[in-house]
Amino acid sequence: MHSFLIANPKGGCGKSTLATNLAGWFARQGRAVMLGDIDRQQSAREWLKIRPPGLPRIATWEIEADRPARPPKETTHVVLDTPAGLHGKKLAQVLKLVNRVIVPLQPSIFDILATQHFLDLLLEEKEIRKQHAFVAVVGMRVDARTRAAGELERFLAGRGLPVLAYLRDTQNYVQAAAHGLTIFEMPASRAAQDWEQWQPLTAWAESA
Repeated sequence: MHSFLIANPKGGCGKSTLATNLAGWFARQGRAVMLGDIDRQQSAREWLKIRPPGLPRIATWEIEADRPARPPKETTHVVLDTPAGLHGKKLAQVLKLVNRVIVPLQPSIFDILATQHFLDLLLEEKEIRKQHAFVAVVGMRVDARTRAAGELERFLAGRGLPVLAYLRDTQNYVQAAAHGLTIFEMPASRAAQDWEQWQPLTAWAESA
């Protein structure tokens, strides 16, 4: 089973956007994908409730009384969304369950400062696992050509982490989510630029 954790201790950085769209992309490739949410709010589960029937299926946890939540038996790919403030023992437990971690990060100094300790913890885990591709960083709501993107790259270069992809600031993500969709279910006339921006991320995910 291929499993991906979408995590950043800072709220509002785009975790659910990444999680839902990555799960949607796997589903469109014919994968048996489960979108899980370890946040008490269970926003991913609520999003799945409004997903139109007839679209590629995205499963959720199988929940039974007195038993831990678990993926359906046929699942091949798991995407886990996480709450803000994930740290300590809870973070350590979740890291043991996944193959790779994707960190959405906006290029503001506040986001960078709030995330640097978390990234250091992930790099320690990466060193233990000896997996070069354990962690990926995705620049959120930013144009790769801007000075802000350059500052983000300089910060991450000091930790040996490149920015795998940049996703632009667009209402496409907001409007798709409101209807239970992903950008991969929007027409090319609207979302072709977004599909192109996702290519490095989906190629990395497929190599897991």
